[in-house]
Amino acid sequence: MRIVFCGTPEFSVAPLKKLIQNKHEVVAVYTQPDRGVGRGRKVQFSAVKQCALEHNIEVYQPVSLRDEDAIEELRSLKPDLLVVVAYGLILPQAVLDIPTISCWNIHASLLPRWRGAAPIHRALLAGDKTTGVGIMQMEAGLDTGAVYVQHECAIADDETTEKLHNKLAVMGANALLEAIELLQDNNLPSPMVQDEDKVTYAKKLTKAESVIDWNQSAELIDRKIRALVPWPGTVANIAGDDYKIWQSKFIEEDSQAAEGEIAHADKSSLFIQCQSGQLQILSIQKSGKKRMDIAQFMQAKTDWFT
Repeated sequence: MRIVFCGTPEFSVAPLKKLIQNKHEVVAVYTQPDRGVGRGRKVQFSAVKQCALEHNIEVYQPVSLRDEDAIEELRSLKPDLLVVVAYGLILPQAVLDIPTISCWNIHASLLPRWRGAAPIHRALLAGDKTTGVGIMQMEAGLDTGAVYVQHECAIADDETTEKLHNKLAVMGANALLEAIELLQDNNLPSPMVQDEDKVTYAKKLTKAESVIDWNQSAELIDRKIRALVPWPGTVANIAGDDYKIWQSKFIEEDSQAAEGEIAHADKSSLFIQCQSGQLQILSIQKSGKKRMDIAQFMQAKTDWFT
């Protein structure tokens, strides 16, 4: 099969590498245009582009796939299968109709739960106990297609977005290879049509979600910290100043302190009372300063000691 691969961030690299390692014919890679990064706006290639160039695969970077010239360029590659993984551009029906076999997407949730842009973050925020990946038949709608292969995994109590992202990237690569092998052996099962009554949407993250509300439970706040690090991160007000919280742990016990007040502090630990339970801060950062583990940070906070 002639495969065209469409992807942009690090999550897309594992499946691309899996295709290359297993000698599948990746005739081209599509990724978003190069963008400037940081204060100097230095141009940086996407993770997928870097991988493709390392393996001498031709790279295409159209601004849009709604342009007729871009559509014709893709059509000229004569793909049998289009594989899309976190590409970031909308594929119109004219593009979905190009492959002779199909257009597949790797989605990082157990569809129909968490359709949309941020399924990993939303699963953590919601306190889901399981998640997974699926190989989905692409349609014009947002993650509405039927699912051919789906793999499930547990979400650990200390799971972070970064850890879960890396785990699901590998799972997605393996699921893609499994689906392709089933297709080549004429054993691909009939796809599972999604139950519209069970649909939830994983909307994009915003900086407005960063603020920690101590009037929520410690368990919910801990989930938020694990879900939103590294971006957009979480910001909490402690003793009148704002701090970025990088790592935490929730404790079910309550103290006599009010919500948002220091429940306990000493030279190596800091606990904040929440609406229910306490949040133990493990890694913290003051604006303009470097990130510190809590023992290092508390050396200068003796006035907080209880």
